[in-house]
Amino acid sequence: MKDLTFGTLIAVFEEIFGRGLFWAMLAAAGVITLAYVYVLIRDRAVSWRKFLWAQLSMPFGAIGAVLFVQAMTHSGFADIGGPVDVIVLLTVAVAGAIGLAILVYTLESLILRKTRSDV
Repeated sequence: MKDLTFGTLIAVFEEIFGRGLFWAMLAAAGVITLAYVYVLIRDRAVSWRKFLWAQLSMPFGAIGAVLFVQAMTHSGFADIGGPVDVIVLLTVAVAGAIGLAILVYTLESLILRKTRSDV
């Protein structure tokens, strides 16, 4: 793999996760992102209580993302070969943490009614 192109990345992710699961995850991420933007526009303010719960969920998202990727690649922690592998795992963990925080905040905002103590 000489060149790292967008098409190459898509092919690699389809190979790792399978074509159906990869595109389903991408579609879910798009829907969640649109819902998050909708919530931010609708509320016009950040609810610090919901934000706190979203931040408290971040470690679970990080751990879940790393374990999910390792299960999909049939790898374990003993298979980490060098600094690049550690960087990739940390990137996956950060993405999982941020993704779960956005999901938690969005679901709380869509499901729970806004109260005076939320502002």
